[in-house]
Amino acid sequence: MRDGWRACSGRLLLICAGATLTACSATGSDGARSLSADAPTPSPTVSSSSAATTALSPGAAGSISTPVPDSATTSATITAATRSTQPTTVAAPPSESSAEGLPQDTAGAASSPEVASGFSSSINEIDDALAGRMGSSWRPGCPVPLSDLRYLTVTYRGFDGADHSGELVIAASVAPGVVGVFRQLYDDGFPIASLRLVDDFGGSDDQSMAADNSSAFNCRAVTGGTGFSEHSYGTAIDLNPVQNPYLSGDTVLPEQGRPFLDRAPGPGVITAGDPVVRAFASIGWTWGGSWSGPIDYQHFSASGR
Repeated sequence: MRDGWRACSGRLLLICAGATLTACSATGSDGARSLSADAPTPSPTVSSSSAATTALSPGAAGSISTPVPDSATTSATITAATRSTQPTTVAAPPSESSAEGLPQDTAGAASSPEVASGFSSSINEIDDALAGRMGSSWRPGCPVPLSDLRYLTVTYRGFDGADHSGELVIAASVAPGVVGVFRQLYDDGFPIASLRLVDDFGGSDDQSMAADNSSAFNCRAVTGGTGFSEHSYGTAIDLNPVQNPYLSGDTVLPEQGRPFLDRAPGPGVITAGDPVVRAFASIGWTWGGSWSGPIDYQHFSASGR
């Protein structure tokens, strides 16, 4: 009987080695206890997180993997999907104009994103399509070639309090600084009535002013003279012509600006030392409202003329 028991025990141990834990435990041998101790003991309750870990992580060498119930796997999948929809912190994108030499906004991926100001801008070369559109403001014989000009788009505050997208053509050498000025005007809440190319008015400065349109480049003669205006070089900007008219003796341009000759502060009105004057002064530009005569309240220029 003892020999028979040894044979039976040997066969049971072989079955144990084949991963039949129940039969192996029935022998009561030290070897069976050792193998049983090495094997992981399944938990009676499997949470979605532990089920996912058990299903995806390989067991220790020589141990037996615990089977994962289908319901636990489904629960883990749903939990993972739910977590993936939670908001994550994303670094703020660089400013559009940073490629043109403007400061680039930076933010660590782990920090909270800053509240966007709403301002956006771009600086581009004059392509063939835009050159065709500028047929009334530029022509051969103008003091600067198209290659020395840049097309800018900027966000500005309207008199309605809403954001609008404006455009202007300016000299390439001053483009980054001008974008910075318009960013400052936007942040200060300074309203602008209109910001379109003067070509939308047939290149007519009078029509552009009458429409209260702010503009920059226009290859034309200086007002009241024959020489090239600073606008012909792309280094001058007129802002809100109606609220900030040109004054020479009894001449007021545009005529709609006559009620604003008292220079009382108001929306879109530029006054000495105000945020608009300071913003342009920060890039070295001078305000025409400081001239002794004629006085050009709408005019800012790089040369002071």
